[in-house]
Amino acid sequence: MPPMQATRIIAVRHGETAWNVATRVQGQLDIGLNARGRWQAAQVAQALRGEPLQAVYASDLARAWDTAQAIAQVSATGLTPHTGLRERGFGEFEGQTHADIEANWPQHALRWRQREPDWAPPGGESLTELRERIRRTVDELAGAHVGQQIVLVAHGGVLDALYRLATGQALQAPRSWQLGNATINRLLWTPEGLSLVGWSDARHLESEPLLDETSD
Repeated sequence: MPPMQATRIIAVRHGETAWNVATRVQGQLDIGLNARGRWQAAQVAQALRGEPLQAVYASDLARAWDTAQAIAQVSATGLTPHTGLRERGFGEFEGQTHADIEANWPQHALRWRQREPDWAPPGGESLTELRERIRRTVDELAGAHVGQQIVLVAHGGVLDALYRLATGQALQAPRSWQLGNATINRLLWTPEGLSLVGWSDARHLESEPLLDETSD
């Protein structure tokens, strides 16, 4: 058992959306789950059934909120929105595909690919700003549940920031870890910071059916 000054965190990325499939940047636009995403949300909810959960917190964007609702309902746990868990703000990039961005903003696209910590998309957030927002949000939420276990349902950029905070990976370090939709990621929070317990558990998604994307 972790020491009593610690909070156990289960971090979950939202289920799949049609824009994930199309490689279209969502950022803080409110895009809902597709059929596979709703199935993934139900699967992760069942996988967490029986876990001792004191609270579920989620980004208020529908793709995360609906994933969190499935978890909260199955676990009979209170669900609270928190805007600090929203995806990175991508400004003018939001709604664009990766190919669009390469074509229309080649210099910005290069800086994005190079993961420049203090560069921000026009009207958006830098990686440094995102990391500090996530650090503040986790300190606030985990600090209110010392000795307990909570779920945070958020987005790929948020999960990436959590992993880097927990492992000390630099913002510019190439990503070598997975950020799969609806996978289970476990961290431990203390007042000194985050540490990694387990990452990208997708066993509950192994029986994923082939769904007709056009039906959504």
